[in-house]
Amino acid sequence: MTDARQIDPPEHRYAEELEFLAAADSGIRPPGWRMTPRSVVTFVAGSGGVPVNGRVIAPKFVGERALVERCVVTLAGERGLLLVGEPGTAKSMLSELLSAAICGTSALAVQGTAGTSEDQLRYGWNYALLLAKGPSAESLVPSPILTAMRTGAVARVEEITRCLPEVQDALVSILSERRISVPELSGLPEATSYAAPGFCLIATANLRDRGVSEMSAALKRRFNFEVVPPIADFDAEVALVTRQARASVERGGATFAVDDAVLDTLVTAFRDLRTGRSAEGWEVERPSSVMSTAEAVAVAASIGLSTAYLPGPDPLSLLPGHLLGVVRKDDPEDAGQLQAYWDGALRRRAEAGARMWRQLWEHRDVLRD
Repeated sequence: MTDARQIDPPEHRYAEELEFLAAADSGIRPPGWRMTPRSVVTFVAGSGGVPVNGRVIAPKFVGERALVERCVVTLAGERGLLLVGEPGTAKSMLSELLSAAICGTSALAVQGTAGTSEDQLRYGWNYALLLAKGPSAESLVPSPILTAMRTGAVARVEEITRCLPEVQDALVSILSERRISVPELSGLPEATSYAAPGFCLIATANLRDRGVSEMSAALKRRFNFEVVPPIADFDAEVALVTRQARASVERGGATFAVDDAVLDTLVTAFRDLRTGRSAEGWEVERPSSVMSTAEAVAVAASIGLSTAYLPGPDPLSLLPGHLLGVVRKDDPEDAGQLQAYWDGALRRRAEAGARMWRQLWEHRDVLRD
């Protein structure tokens, strides 16, 4: 057994920085918060190169600072926050960072699926104890949301629109009445749990999820909606892809040795296919698959792992095969869009003399079945 983890939650990864920020700002804190709203924004979005008590805080979320500020203000008002956007735009990461900064844990989460039940949002039972002793506080199994209410923490619901409408609507009374009643415990002090100061809820939803269930108007009114867009700045996206791919490879004890030019080319191809337009302004056929930054990170990491463990091929020669895998995830026929990209924007760059694009053009045969 080992204490090593593949992924550390933000409250552990940034524990020392969270303690520093909590102590550095003596301003007003909302009830139940571990630090001021200003410090939460600084933790998530960084200090912009300006030292905080002699320490520069690096950004963890790549996006508009104004978006982070609106999210923090929503949560400070104990209102529900719904983060919506394309898959792979770091909605879940943003919700984890906000939770870790506000209450010290991002673990009070429910993953929404078509099989998520109302019990998972409210409470369940330890059936062995229930049969042995009957309904009691001891046999009650609180949901992450109920635990967050009792402790004044932040609860998270991932992919809320994947839940069935009747399950989603269990949140309506929670967000309006701020209490959960347990009829089976009628007459006991534990029959009703009230939300402690600081309790709030963050939910996420994908705009292109085929399994969505429309939220009711009543539930929508209890959330502030914030759209998390793809990263707009090219250099910021390249830096993020490089940083996360390197971390993924080095976590396995290998050395990340993918050239910066390869990563620039990778991110350019993803952005072209994502937006339907090249950096030069040429039209590009968009595949139905989401060409997200998260997918770009996965491809960069795969190329880095291949270079580390299976040295030999030019890393750039691996890109077409990985791109084909991403493009065909939703619809195998979308391989035609990628081939059209190769014969269009990519070929024009190659003919203009760009070395990396000339080399990519030479690997066009990889796209053929």
